[in-house]
Amino acid sequence: MKLIQINTQVNSGSTGRIAEDIGRVILASGHESYIAYGRGNHPSKSKLLKIGNKQDIYLHGLKTLLTDRHGFASYNATLNLIKQIEEIQPDAIGLHNLHGYYLHIGVLFEYLKAVQIPILWTLFDCWAFTGHCTYFDDIQCEKWMNHCDNCPKSKKYPKAYFDNSYKNFTDKKRLFTSLGNLQFIVHSNWLKSLVEQSFLKDYPIHVIQSGVDLNQFKPQASKKIRAKYGLNNKKVILGVASIWDRRKGLGDFKKLKELFSEQFQLVLVGLNNKQIKNLPKGIKGIVRTESIQELAELYSVAEVFVNPTWQDNFPTTNIEALACGTPVVMYNTGGSPEAIDTQTGKVVPKGDVAALWQAIQEIVEKGKAHYRLLCRARAEKHFNKDDRYREYLNLYENLINESKNISSTNYYQQK
Repeated sequence: MKLIQINTQVNSGSTGRIAEDIGRVILASGHESYIAYGRGNHPSKSKLLKIGNKQDIYLHGLKTLLTDRHGFASYNATLNLIKQIEEIQPDAIGLHNLHGYYLHIGVLFEYLKAVQIPILWTLFDCWAFTGHCTYFDDIQCEKWMNHCDNCPKSKKYPKAYFDNSYKNFTDKKRLFTSLGNLQFIVHSNWLKSLVEQSFLKDYPIHVIQSGVDLNQFKPQASKKIRAKYGLNNKKVILGVASIWDRRKGLGDFKKLKELFSEQFQLVLVGLNNKQIKNLPKGIKGIVRTESIQELAELYSVAEVFVNPTWQDNFPTTNIEALACGTPVVMYNTGGSPEAIDTQTGKVVPKGDVAALWQAIQEIVEKGKAHYRLLCRARAEKHFNKDDRYREYLNLYENLINESKNISSTNYYQQK
């Protein structure tokens, strides 16, 4: 089997690591794995196909800003990708994040419609069935259920000066429902319920929750990381994100810090230098790290991992923390609560910082030792990446076999 996956990036960030890990499972099973990506230069076990260049990304961003036609630029870059797909002749294609200023969905889906290659599309957010946004639950918008128009989030990612959500919705519906050999994967029951109410509802939808490398994300010794960041003997409250903004709860952490006593140290990982410079006193900011070892040490040193995200599907950070033996406190956002049970964390109403602080105190009072084995056991049972991504392999193999059977049936019917 030859598989090509398409994603914004490879082996970096949550979606990039997922694509990389799926590729490794494919390779370990004796198949060929390719990953086509839009940005970054991280190494990969799969063979890599670069889509476009920095200029293509810049021009795509400019077109998005001026016309609100995100996903309808990078024309030549996508044509070049199709040429590479033609040369490889894959048995199946795995789609991941198609937004991100690197791909022309019109060109890609017209091609996929023509060749009818089996497709598994993993949805990480809601962009595939809206006219603009990636999430809408923060403003309780329901236009996507009928037809997007006059988008209230046009100034949010992917930011645009004008609203073209009506046309975007129309074109996405036409393109994304034109394929016969398509199935979807989502990482949460929350997102599955939304897809089932969208124009994609007639396609098969599988729930496969994310997985992590349990050999890398595991309880670590804390002495070294405490010394490196001057954490001394304080009780560490940890937050981690690839990009920090209001959506990820940066403002909520600043409010939360006001409730802390001196025995606690709030640590946020993934901030840029400007954000670190503007942090209020008492919050330790750390820039994004690609070192999984250091990240695992930070998860392990924390008494509690806190995730006050306002928009999310199934955050990988939650299960990374569990794998390192750390309980999670979170807002009731998207599929985030599906990562834990009552023995491994707490869920509080979105935006309720006081409830967040109360939950943290309750966990700290019981002590990290009470939770460590329970959190690790849950990660081992539900979030082992080898188990989860083998499910992807099984789906690909089944989809390819079904496609062959349909092709054979059509041939004999014609005869």
